[in-house]
Amino acid sequence: MNAPDRMLAWSDANQRRLVAEFARLAMLLGDGTGDTRGTGDAAEAQGAVDAQRATMPAPAAIDRLAALFELSAFERDLVLLVAGVEMDARIAGLCAQAGGPSHRPWASFSLALAVLPQPHWSALAPTEPLRRWRLLEVDDNAGLASARLRLEERVLHFIAGLNALDHRLQPLLRPQAPAGAMGRDQKAAVARLVAWLHGTRGPFPAVVLDGDDAAGLHDVAAAVAQALGVGLYRLHAADVPTAATEQAAFAALWAREAALLGCGLLIHCEERETQAAMTRLVARLGGLVFVSGEGLSLGNLPQLRQAVAAPEAPERLQLWQEAVGGRGAALAPTLGTLATHYRLGARRIKQIAAQAQGQDASADRSLLHDACRGPAHGMPGLAQRIDTRARWSDLVLPEAQLAVLRQIAAHARHRITVHHDWGFAAQGARGLGTATLFWGDSGTGKTLAAEVIAAELDLVLYRIDLSAVVSKYIGETEKNLRKVFDAAEQSGAILLFDEADALFGKRSEVKDSHDRYANIEVGYLLQRMESYGGLAILTTNHKTALDSAFQRRLRFVVHFPFPDQAQREGIWRAVFPRAAPLEGIDYAKLARLDVPGGTIRNIALSAAFLAAQAGTPIGMAQLLRAAHLDASKHERAIANAETGGWV
Repeated sequence: MNAPDRMLAWSDANQRRLVAEFARLAMLLGDGTGDTRGTGDAAEAQGAVDAQRATMPAPAAIDRLAALFELSAFERDLVLLVAGVEMDARIAGLCAQAGGPSHRPWASFSLALAVLPQPHWSALAPTEPLRRWRLLEVDDNAGLASARLRLEERVLHFIAGLNALDHRLQPLLRPQAPAGAMGRDQKAAVARLVAWLHGTRGPFPAVVLDGDDAAGLHDVAAAVAQALGVGLYRLHAADVPTAATEQAAFAALWAREAALLGCGLLIHCEERETQAAMTRLVARLGGLVFVSGEGLSLGNLPQLRQAVAAPEAPERLQLWQEAVGGRGAALAPTLGTLATHYRLGARRIKQIAAQAQGQDASADRSLLHDACRGPAHGMPGLAQRIDTRARWSDLVLPEAQLAVLRQIAAHARHRITVHHDWGFAAQGARGLGTATLFWGDSGTGKTLAAEVIAAELDLVLYRIDLSAVVSKYIGETEKNLRKVFDAAEQSGAILLFDEADALFGKRSEVKDSHDRYANIEVGYLLQRMESYGGLAILTTNHKTALDSAFQRRLRFVVHFPFPDQAQREGIWRAVFPRAAPLEGIDYAKLARLDVPGGTIRNIALSAAFLAAQAGTPIGMAQLLRAAHLDASKHERAIANAETGGWV
């Protein structure tokens, strides 16, 4: 018999069992006074119940309920009596007869004390199972003895054989999916936690899973729950009730659900602001509770802490190789690049490998890169993605600077080999990133060089929007920076801090609270820059404006000099697209104009619009006019020596 058939057989047997139980209660109720003479033999009714129990493939729902919440025989019958009013018209009618002239068709505690065996007054005490676990509710409009007793809808459905999460918790909780692919360290963490929990005597402590790989944390929790034979639901810390009464109600509902469903709870915390409310809730909860997130603290609550890190580059490479299977040999260079630049978890790697299956290796390579890059969650509003079309041929710089830029790309490309294969990462995680400073006058090619490196490495480039990141509110700047760095580590992005002195400036002497918090921001940046594993590029016009502590942590410092005449001629020759119509351009004369590369591009673009308006090719006349227009923006006069003989 397969599982659906077994479930159907149990459901039918459970219904027959309820019919027998209600028949027994009807015998006990008699004419509503408890006198069963002439209404049948209660012993025969009990025998019918016992016969039904013997034929059931698994315990009936009412028996499971009584065992789960340790109900006495009287409490069990009281639950059945109240359920019978809802499910059996004969029980409701007998209760109405017992209600006297008012003919109240419900069960009361006084009626239960009169007709049910082994009665005890403590059954409805708030600390006893029926009310502590919120199985029964007492109508407050009358005294305790004569008040109407109601069965919680969730409990009524359970007795009838339907076991589903309480509808009041459904908007907050989601079933946690079974564990997906996991890295070696994550599997080891599961084994340790299962061993610890199996050896725990008494209530379980909260299990704190600390790490920045959310999917990995969830998979570890799911694997532990599966090993313990329980299900798992997930709650976001942002949805945790904050008021004490609401938390108490949630905790009571969840405690009942944990018992009825046989499951644990996973609370995932992403925002530090929600930790306090989450900690108060965890203190109220019992059973198996996981708390996941980065840098979490539950204070003095009993807890088991387990670090769960995202796989490092060598393990990511192995996961990629396993995920692509037989395509591994053809994709070997690509897999090395993916493992180096994209800090993805095991589950995400498996998902991408399954989705990106092209017809040939080249199609696979493109699909894999696109899927890994994906959207950088956390970046929107804080950074802008830059389209990286520039190539090395677009850069006009002295050979020494070009050599350093190529070395930067090489450092980013060969991180697995140096850091892991050669063991440098084992000496410490700090300083393994490639923090770089580009400094020089405006328009000398700093941003263009960042674009070239990003294109060379086939990585996305994000320019940080300082106006969105820097906040006047205490702690907000660090929060925004944390989002930026976390998103960049996940997506393998290159970070570009343009005009970095606004954010990385020198720390000042502390004269007031503003100075103190400004220095805290700089200190946080120092820590993140040192631990960031990717490529971060800082640009500034004023190198001396940067805090000296940043300069010590820079892997490369590249000076972008103001271009000399020969370099300016090279920039002029490269600035016009192939499709642009040109006529009579004298590059040697243009090179006499003493401006940097950024200004040269602005002049060329402005001249193109002037030519388009006149309906002529781009010529020296349009370039001369465009040069004067650009100079007027800066309130600068162009010397005759610079433009003499242009037209």
